[in-house]
Amino acid sequence: MHEAQPHAGPTALTPQASCGFYLVHHDAGFALHMNASQEHLHQMRAVVYKTVAGAGIGEEIAESARLVASELVGNAVRLCGPWAPVVVQVYPHEDHVLVQVHDPEPAALPERRDQAPDSADAEAGRGLWILDALAPGWTVQSTPVGKQIICALPAPAPLDLNHSCPGGC
Repeated sequence: MHEAQPHAGPTALTPQASCGFYLVHHDAGFALHMNASQEHLHQMRAVVYKTVAGAGIGEEIAESARLVASELVGNAVRLCGPWAPVVVQVYPHEDHVLVQVHDPEPAALPERRDQAPDSADAEAGRGLWILDALAPGWTVQSTPVGKQIICALPAPAPLDLNHSCPGGC
């Protein structure tokens, strides 16, 4: 595969670039421009997990962020087809992890189904149940070139081991 030459830009780290895959680190997070393929999806999952776990938020939240990003990219592929251009952004914060996925299809908005997620009749829509469970309050915004789904996964508050228990422990 042809490796692109890094550009001199505002980021502190050199972008990782290859055909259909352009990863730029920003602060503790990243923006990944990719054509959705099986190989790129595997790479994206690894970057999400490594970024979130590396921020010290915890492996459980890192796994949840990876699952949310995978579901959203999978939805983009179902809507737009393989090799669709998507942008995945992940930004860990102290109290939440922001996961954003942008796809080029503005008209196809996520639809909740009336069926329960474990219904044998449900052919699709289970991913939205996952989003609701892991990132309550997720939103969709139209953009000039498609739409962006924005999810905030709550991170557990860190334990204060220096704090004494009222009334004794």
